[in-house]
Amino acid sequence: MQKGFFASLFDVSFSSLITTKVIKVVYVISMIVIGLGALVFIIAAAASDSGGGAVLFALIVAPIFALLYLIYTRIILEVIIVLFRIMETNIELVDIQRRAVAPATPAPSAPPPEPPAAG
Repeated sequence: MQKGFFASLFDVSFSSLITTKVIKVVYVISMIVIGLGALVFIIAAAASDSGGGAVLFALIVAPIFALLYLIYTRIILEVIIVLFRIMETNIELVDIQRRAVAPATPAPSAPPPEPPAAG
């Protein structure tokens, strides 16, 4: 049975993991932070006294760096998810093998034949 988010969060035995439950939220937060960082970089370049060259440079460099950082973040998060899926698959495979190797329950044996009646 799978535990809920808060039950998993306070599971000190780490038998229920929360990473797969929060990875989408982490990615959305990362996209927002990267976008805001690029916007701050562009605004800072526009506010500088360096002239139009700095703004043009910022308009080219900030989106490229933001895109590269977003790709990097996505790859890292995908690697984490792949590791968790490998773990889940291994747990299932071990369970299947344990069931296959476990000794079958013996069939009830037939009662021994009765000796022939003396007569």
